[in-house]
Amino acid sequence: MIRCISCGEEYEDEKIIYTCEKCGSILEVETNVENVPRDTFENRRQNIWKYKEFLPVNADNRISLDEGGTPFCKCEKIGKQLGIDLYVKVEGSNPTGSFKDRGMSVGTTKAIDLGVNIVGCASTGNTSASLSAYAARAGLKCAVLLPSGKVALGKLAQAMFHGAKVFGIDGNFDDALKTITQLALDGELYLLNSINPFRLEGQKTIGYEIVHDLGWQSPDRIVLPVGNAGNISAIWKGITEFRDAGYIKDTPMMTGIQAVNSAPIANAVKNSEDVITPVENPETIATAIRIGAPVSSIKAMRAIKESNGTAETVTDDEILAAQQYLARNEGIGVEPASAASIAGLKKLVELGEIDKGEHVVCVVTGHVLKDPNIAIESSEDPIKVSADPDAIRKVIKNL
Repeated sequence: MIRCISCGEEYEDEKIIYTCEKCGSILEVETNVENVPRDTFENRRQNIWKYKEFLPVNADNRISLDEGGTPFCKCEKIGKQLGIDLYVKVEGSNPTGSFKDRGMSVGTTKAIDLGVNIVGCASTGNTSASLSAYAARAGLKCAVLLPSGKVALGKLAQAMFHGAKVFGIDGNFDDALKTITQLALDGELYLLNSINPFRLEGQKTIGYEIVHDLGWQSPDRIVLPVGNAGNISAIWKGITEFRDAGYIKDTPMMTGIQAVNSAPIANAVKNSEDVITPVENPETIATAIRIGAPVSSIKAMRAIKESNGTAETVTDDEILAAQQYLARNEGIGVEPASAASIAGLKKLVELGEIDKGEHVVCVVTGHVLKDPNIAIESSEDPIKVSADPDAIRKVIKNL
């Protein structure tokens, strides 16, 4: 069953719908799972379909690249420096290098269930990279709209290489989403942005895996970057579903991090407002979260409020510093948007918003090579030396 999160209007699962026909609000899939013992998930392959009983699509039709089951790294060095118990969930290890693969696996499976033959999305990069790969896997045609000249090279290359029809539009992500949503409403394609509630059903498995990785315990807090706001709400949905199933008792404080010039949700939380004020011209070096009017803002605000969580902003300089900090202390390379979670974590610890000794999970959403130009520009140039071992030896001694 699909339910409107505002007025409660219900729709059948087989109806292609993106917003409530009664009040215009966004939708959520109601997952009713009963009498599934916790040990059901043991000794299954480590991917999102391990939790197939909680995924509202036909698992026999699954479109999968073995997404999910991503590394869950205890970060001793950073944790000790910050005075917390820290784990990092490394979503850049998914097949196309970002968390979006979880949602696209379920989303394209739903497309097969519905019998559609063309899918589409608007994107700041990762969504298009993922959808193009899963559409190819499913044998579906794919169209993606991107803000022209504003998508990181690594992501643009993936979308084109997997055979999607890529359109670069004049405007930002919000303009692209408005355009492709109209095409979807006109029946031209099946939309797989996060406004599609079935896509978030794949992303909620991050929450499942976190509590499973912790031995069926909840952390005190989950920190993650927020762009279109689907992920923070999806993870909260997954956590609460496992709580309602009786697998865990406690739940984490959901903590969203946004770039300071692309921060409608963080601004609303700080101002104790119930709804966001969109940012007309969002800007940040972290292209994946350069979004001024997130479609899942209502869900995200609800997740933060229900979990007693919070939201914070970080500058581009703080993001780039955190990107290097994580890579050089823990060996985890992430794109700038992912590093926002680490930057926000540091800031909240310094502000006293995160207590010493808290058990914290940071979700880092995309691989460092998603934005290779930023990685190169942030690094020192190679040292030019001769092939003489003595020349290299002198440099090594001064490291």
